[in-house]
Amino acid sequence: MSEAKDAAAVSRSESSKQAEVRGRSSRSVPVVPFEEWRTGTDGSQPVGKECTRKKEEPLRGNTAATPRAADVSTKQQRIAQLAEQMRGKALTSLSHHIDGAWLLEAWRRTRKDGAVGVDGQSAQQYAENLHGNLADLLDRAKSGRYKAPPVRRVHIPKGDGKSTRPIGIPTLEDKVLQRAIVMALEPVYEADFKSCSYGFRPGKSAHDALEALWQQSMGAWQERPVRWVLDVDIKSYFDTLHHPHLRQMLDKRIRDGVIRRLIDKWLKAGVMEKGNLSYQEAGTPQGGVISPLLSNIYLHEVLDEWFECEVQPRMRGRAFLVRYADDFDSLPPPHPLALRAVLRTVCLAPLGCHRLRVRRRRPAGAASPAQTL
Repeated sequence: MSEAKDAAAVSRSESSKQAEVRGRSSRSVPVVPFEEWRTGTDGSQPVGKECTRKKEEPLRGNTAATPRAADVSTKQQRIAQLAEQMRGKALTSLSHHIDGAWLLEAWRRTRKDGAVGVDGQSAQQYAENLHGNLADLLDRAKSGRYKAPPVRRVHIPKGDGKSTRPIGIPTLEDKVLQRAIVMALEPVYEADFKSCSYGFRPGKSAHDALEALWQQSMGAWQERPVRWVLDVDIKSYFDTLHHPHLRQMLDKRIRDGVIRRLIDKWLKAGVMEKGNLSYQEAGTPQGGVISPLLSNIYLHEVLDEWFECEVQPRMRGRAFLVRYADDFDSLPPPHPLALRAVLRTVCLAPLGCHRLRVRRRRPAGAASPAQTL
């Protein structure tokens, strides 16, 4: 009941905000209050009260939609079903699923204890007028008036103790909106992603990747153990991701104007570091909510599909790939030199000339130590 009241309050704030903005901008998007939204008996998307003849009583089989997390999950299931039915085709309308209840759920899934962005606003401050802030955010996002703020860049030490890793910290409001877009895109791309990808995916973890690597190398294949493992790391991947290639990949599945416009704004958002504002021509901030999904979309086509369609058919023995974000291990046949050459000549080009560090090593228990190629 409290969730329904919160979402309904967001809706009322949306309506009042919309009435104020309509006089200033002709591009404002009309918002239907949650109390007037309904779901058809056939499971179709909710429609406004003005599109229905009359309100049905609950006993007659139609009930008013309750804006809860379950309703967001139901919408995600519909998106997943549509993505499955339209494999290989672009979806042109997804943003209509994003409403006040969707943003409220995105807010709940956003970390509240993270570092603040360039505006210095904390979660506690944003929550003081949560309903009004979310309603205003929804209106700006759909009308095109949303401006992506620059990310605040900080450097954290890497595990080697020598180098640092740049982390981009978006503002809290930016995190909420990015989370909302991720919630809409995940069901689409989960239907496309390969089983060899484990990084930043729902229901998968680094432990699952290690288990898959063990099973392929020493588990169920003990009668034909793997002799070599190529450990590949893409240097500075998040900082050098090629924007034109990414846009071409997104075109294949997502052509919703609202979502694509927001992604472009995030890609072009500046970086604030030590008081200096700069704009990057490549990359996506490591630390942004949407960055892991964009990186998976990029490497899905550049690496995963390439390995499955181009590498495996050319291998005489069995070859497998296990990838976690921008780090992956390849289990090639006993002679990996041919695969190394393919990695250096084919994989580098679509990755935007990333430098790959390729190590050749034997699995645990092998006679000789790892060698670096």
